[in-house]
Amino acid sequence: MQIITTQKALQEQVEACKRLGKTIGLVPTMGALHEGHASLVRKSVEENRVTFVSVFVNPTQFNNKEDLLKYPRDINKDAELLASLNVDFLFAPATEEMYTDEELNTTFSFDFGGLDQVMEGKMRPGHFNGVVQIVSRLFTLVQPDRAYFGEKDYQQLAIIRRMVQVLDFNDIQIVGCPIVRESSGLALSSRNQRLSAEEKAIAVNISHILFESRQLTQSQSVAQVQSWVIEQVNRVQGLTVEYYEIVDQTTLMPVQDFSHAIGCITVYCGPVRLIDNIKY
Repeated sequence: MQIITTQKALQEQVEACKRLGKTIGLVPTMGALHEGHASLVRKSVEENRVTFVSVFVNPTQFNNKEDLLKYPRDINKDAELLASLNVDFLFAPATEEMYTDEELNTTFSFDFGGLDQVMEGKMRPGHFNGVVQIVSRLFTLVQPDRAYFGEKDYQQLAIIRRMVQVLDFNDIQIVGCPIVRESSGLALSSRNQRLSAEEKAIAVNISHILFESRQLTQSQSVAQVQSWVIEQVNRVQGLTVEYYEIVDQTTLMPVQDFSHAIGCITVYCGPVRLIDNIKY
């Protein structure tokens, strides 16, 4: 595996792959890699001749600067994992390699079509502007045939799909990959590294309650199930629901029934903000 730290070196490798007619897979990450990321990488390695993985903690998608500072980082451990998964290129740039000072201090403009007005977008203003900013830049640099994203960040995946249409990246296939969970049911997340053993034991209740809510869909309305989930999670000492929304899987707009619905939740476990979702 070759480690690249500059845009120039990245483009040189991409051009060499293109000249040889090799298909390219891209897995954009912010590092602190776990089995969820590994599942994306394995799929890319399986489906493409060459796989690029980016590790970049993107400052423009953090509306909370303290959260940015606390975000876990271990590039050596990440590189070791990626090498074991047969990744061809790791792109690990410094912030100044990706952004000018002006870009860092200016909100990236994008027409989300309303997808940024609900859930994560509502709670984290500017977050998805930063996501589109960095992913669109990576798409331009790497020119992948396929790009891989986890369904745990479901709203992000919906926004990436819109970005492909709006910014004319239609040659890139967006591959959504299922949530990977620990044996306990807890959705894998880089933020789990910030949980104490006690907090982790508490956090498993989030997924357990989501799974249980599926059994209510035959007898209760969307509003009733939504209220039930919020009430059950808040009953667990140490957990506080920020939001739980049951929305259409494509538009992310509220639904009246469960036929094409997904429930998306954000919960604070102590100081750590966790997200999860469940399809109905």
